[in-house]
Amino acid sequence: MASRPPLFPQRRYRKEINRAHSPILANAMPWLSIMLASVVPQWLSIFSAPVLPPFGYLMLVAWRQVRPGVLPVWAGLPLGLFDDLYSGMPLGSGILLWSVTLIGMELLEARYPWRGVLVDWLAGSVMVTAYILFGCLILKHAEITVMPTPVLFQVLASALLFPLVGRFAAWCDRLRLVRFRSIQ
Repeated sequence: MASRPPLFPQRRYRKEINRAHSPILANAMPWLSIMLASVVPQWLSIFSAPVLPPFGYLMLVAWRQVRPGVLPVWAGLPLGLFDDLYSGMPLGSGILLWSVTLIGMELLEARYPWRGVLVDWLAGSVMVTAYILFGCLILKHAEITVMPTPVLFQVLASALLFPLVGRFAAWCDRLRLVRFRSIQ
């Protein structure tokens, strides 16, 4: 006999007997999802130019907006280094841009603590656009040619996909908070 869904689904996160969060899952989920998202554009790489949005950066911004306290400000250093190793950008560009982003988001959160969906979408789109454009400037400084058409497509795709990445980060956050049976 199939069990019925709970009458109150919010009970899933309430304290129950013999149920507890997994501390490993709760702490590792944001880091692993951002690192996995940094690798995804290389799996789907069939183009000669970078057309896909920087999913790792999108996940970083989405996690920061969904759960502001789950990633420390210094998280830009190791996550940016990991992204630099897989994205092909000059080493240090991701570290700099991801760290500046987290510091800027910390200041934005302190200045405007109450936000809505459209404000988050606008802020995320502006940050992703700035990230892509500053990445192009870093590439030009390294004397690597950058074609403007793929960059424009990448900016548009990033802005349009940002709400979906935010929903995926919220789903990962719900998965992070699932309670498992514990023996004490």
